[in-house]
Amino acid sequence: MPYDIAVDKDGALLYSELKTRTVYKVKNDQTEVIITLQGWKPAKLCVTSSDDLMVTMNIDNGTQFKVVRYSGSTVKQTVQFDEEGQPLYSGNNAIKYVSENRNLDICVADCGAGAVVVVNQAGKLRFRYTGHPSPTKNQPFKTRGITTDSQSRILTTDGENHCIHILDAYGQFLRYIDHCGLDNPFGLCVDSNDSLFVCEFNKGNVKKIRYLN
Repeated sequence: MPYDIAVDKDGALLYSELKTRTVYKVKNDQTEVIITLQGWKPAKLCVTSSDDLMVTMNIDNGTQFKVVRYSGSTVKQTVQFDEEGQPLYSGNNAIKYVSENRNLDICVADCGAGAVVVVNQAGKLRFRYTGHPSPTKNQPFKTRGITTDSQSRILTTDGENHCIHILDAYGQFLRYIDHCGLDNPFGLCVDSNDSLFVCEFNKGNVKKIRYLN
C-alpha cells in the first residue's frame, strides 16, 4: 500500500509503504530499503533543500504523530512537542502533509486539527493557521495538501470549501484561489516556475494553475 512519493536530488524515487512500515528508494531499477519503523507507520514524504528526507508518521494506535528528519537512514531530528511538552499535532490518523519552506520552516497541514502548523528549522513553533473568516467559505477548514513557492508563501488546500489558501511566511492570510472551478482540491505541488499543480480528489484530475501575475 504505497502512501506517498518523493524524488531526491539524484533523481531517485522514494516511496512510503504502510503495510511494511518502510520507506524505499528506487534508482536504476534497483530498490533498496532506507527506513523501517517499529510501532510507527510512515506516511507523507518531503525531500528538503539539503537533500534530507522528512517523514510524517503515526504511532500504531493513532494517538501520536511526529515529523522525523533523516539523512539516509539516520535520524537527525524529531518534531513532536512544543516547549511546554504539549503535542504540536493532532493525535489521530487524519492525513497530514509536510513541506519545507524556503526559509527552512517545516510546514504541516494537520487535517485533524483544522490547522497549518509551522515550526522553524530547530522545531520551535512559529504559528498555527486555522483558516480565514469568509461569508462564502462556511464549511470547516480541513487542510490537506500543502506546498510552498519561491517567495516562501504557503499554499494549502481547503477541500470542503473548494479552494486554496495562500499565506505569507509569517502565517498571514493573503488570498484564496477559488476561481478555477476546483472540486475538493487535495494534493499540491509548485514547480520551479511557480506553476501550481492541484489534484482534485472527487474528479481524479490534475490542474495546472498560474496564480501569480
